[in-house]
Amino acid sequence: MFSYQAVLPVAFAALALAACDGGKDLRDPKNPSGYKVPRYVSISSGKVNGRAGPSEEHPILWTYRARGLPVQIVAETEDWRRICDPEGGLSWVKRGFLNGPRYVMRTKEARLAVLRRPAADAQAVAWLGHRSLASLDHCEKGWCKVKVGDTVGWTQEREVWGTAPTAQCRGPSGMTRAR
Repeated sequence: MFSYQAVLPVAFAALALAACDGGKDLRDPKNPSGYKVPRYVSISSGKVNGRAGPSEEHPILWTYRARGLPVQIVAETEDWRRICDPEGGLSWVKRGFLNGPRYVMRTKEARLAVLRRPAADAQAVAWLGHRSLASLDHCEKGWCKVKVGDTVGWTQEREVWGTAPTAQCRGPSGMTRAR
């Protein structure tokens, strides 16, 4: 099972899909959704099945149990989205279980300071622990403005998962370990 129950509180404010896109056009009329792939979204429910293929007839690979979990859409059909999760897993989920508010996750073991301003010498105002989530406002020049609970601050973009422009799945299948 895939579970992130010990995460910092996060605000569920609606954020634009283009948070780290620098205002670039996210539209692509060739895709069923009308949006470019890859792109980031978040899990909208506390229990979402990741399947081996784009239908309920395909077996369940694992169950996501973390509302707000950032995932990256890497392919899509009309009703299903193929996603990469922060651990590199690849599965299909129904589009209704994904939504636009953007989050990032600290995937490294060491805790990460959320800083008052986008500078390495700035004062820490909050901390992100391993597998902690933060809502994402936007990224610029290698820094991301995030919200942890009621605290707003900055973190280096490379230190959180959910901002890289390229597909984040590991290996040809995305499967890097048993689930």
